Amino acid sequence: MKVRVVTFPGSNCDKDVGSVLHDYFQADVNYTWYKESFDDVPDLVVLPGGFSFGDYLRCGAMAKFSSSMESVVKYANKGGKVLGVCNGFQILTESGLLPGALLHNRTLKYICKDVELVPVQENGFAKHFPGNLSIPIAHGEGAYFADAETLERLEKNGQVVFRYRENPNGSLHDIAGICNEKGNVLGMMPHPERAMNPFTGKMDGKQILEALLKN
Repeated sequence: MKVRVVTFPGSNCDKDVGSVLHDYFQADVNYTWYKESFDDVPDLVVLPGGFSFGDYLRCGAMAKFSSSMESVVKYANKGGKVLGVCNGFQILTESGLLPGALLHNRTLKYICKDVELVPVQENGFAKHFPGNLSIPIAHGEGAYFADAETLERLEKNGQVVFRYRENPNGSLHDIAGICNEKGNVLGMMPHPERAMNPFTGKMDGKQILEALLKN
C-alpha cells in the first residue's frame, strides 16, 4: 500500500500518522512537502494535524494554495482516498473538498483530552465499528459550522461520519467528522493516530484507519 502524507510548515503529526501506517499496515509512506506536486495514484493521501503556516489568517487558509494541494484536489476528484485529521480537516474545508468550516471552540480555549465518538449508522463507515470509540482531540478551532441547508444535506446524504457523545467544542449537530458525497474524502477533528499504542491501552484509532482503507 502506498501512502502520501502531505507536510506543511507547522505540521506536527505527519510522522505520527506516517509511522502507524507503516508499522500497522506495512504502508510505503512518502512524506510530500507542500511545495511538491504529484501525479501518481497512491492508495491514500493524508493531511496531518498541526498548525500549517502557523494558523495565521484562518486555520488551513494558507495551506490550500500549496502546490501539493492542487495535486490532492485532482486526486480526490478522481476518487482517490483522502484523510484530513484536525488541521488536515480544516485544510479540506478551506480547499472546498469538504463543506463547512471549523471555528473557535465555544470556550475560546484550546482543548486536549480523550472524547467518545459515536459512529453514525446512516454512514457506511459505521458498519466497521462494534461500538463507540475513544479518541483524543487537541485543537483550538474545532467547532464545526455550516449553514442550515448544508447541514440538512449532510444529514440527508449520510455524510456525517462521527458525532461527539458529549460535545466538547460547540460543533453544530455534535459533528466530529464528515465525508464528501462520494465517501472518498474524510475529515475529522479527533486524532486516530494518537489512539494506536498498546502500551497506553488506546487502540480505537486502528479501527478508523482500517475502516477508511476497507470502505
